[in-house]
Amino acid sequence: MTLQQPEATKEPVTRKDLHQQVTDTIIWQLEQGTVPWHQPWAESQSSPLTIPVNQYTQKAYKGINVVLLWSAALEHKYTSNEWASLKQWNLKKQSVRPKEKGTMIVYWDMLEKEIDGELQKIPFLKYSRVFNRCQLKDYVPEHVQTDSRKPEFERLEHVEDFVRNTKARVDIEEDYGACYIGATDRICMPPPADFVGSATSSANEAFYATLMHELTHWTGHPTRLDRKLGKKHGLKKYAEEELIAELGAAFLCAELDITQQAKPDHAAYIAHWLNVLKENKYTLISSAVGASKAVDYLQNMQPK
Repeated sequence: MTLQQPEATKEPVTRKDLHQQVTDTIIWQLEQGTVPWHQPWAESQSSPLTIPVNQYTQKAYKGINVVLLWSAALEHKYTSNEWASLKQWNLKKQSVRPKEKGTMIVYWDMLEKEIDGELQKIPFLKYSRVFNRCQLKDYVPEHVQTDSRKPEFERLEHVEDFVRNTKARVDIEEDYGACYIGATDRICMPPPADFVGSATSSANEAFYATLMHELTHWTGHPTRLDRKLGKKHGLKKYAEEELIAELGAAFLCAELDITQQAKPDHAAYIAHWLNVLKENKYTLISSAVGASKAVDYLQNMQPK
């Protein structure tokens, strides 16, 4: 029996409902055993995740919209990262196949309201729907050739350059887990040789994917983006910061062409994020915004 994603909330959607609907979309994916911000490791997946772009504006999507579009691509096996609204595709002289359903994306708008005699602007969440290139009438599927991953470690020079340009302190230490230490403002990483490959990712990609996670934490230092980092497991701020690092690493891996592999404790990992998202429907969107800000900060440190 094919599992069907719950139908979207009928229009109109209130701000409260919209936060819940976005969160429910990702919760559904997690409950199917898929982490929609990780590169897929299933053999049936023929195309890696890349940052989705709007085909009409040529601008990359950001924040929670990246995760929503990745989620739809994984569910429907779309191999293109190009999206656009129905109107935008039509302006490009393209038409969507009949009965195809759009994927929800969200954005902020401002509402003017008089409060205590003063006109104030209040942000609120709105949504629209976009369609993937694979949903077009004239779309012809391309043969995607998957590469064979090797477990040996090999340095990725373009990623090394990316990290070097941030001037972040990265210490390689024996018998020390991967972490960011805010008190000394440094990243600790196990030796690259300690990392192993998988069916879909090499040892070097496992190392660099972990480094991207810690580098995202690094952006939260008071001298940078000044995020209020949680210090203990179980605290809401800690969970939100961890999700920022998870999403930030996913965005960076997609941009730097690093394949992420499944977590060794995959079931426990999914269960953890299900609990976090079910507890607070606002965590997902705010964390995705934080992740995009972190990625933008790191990108702005690169040579123009």
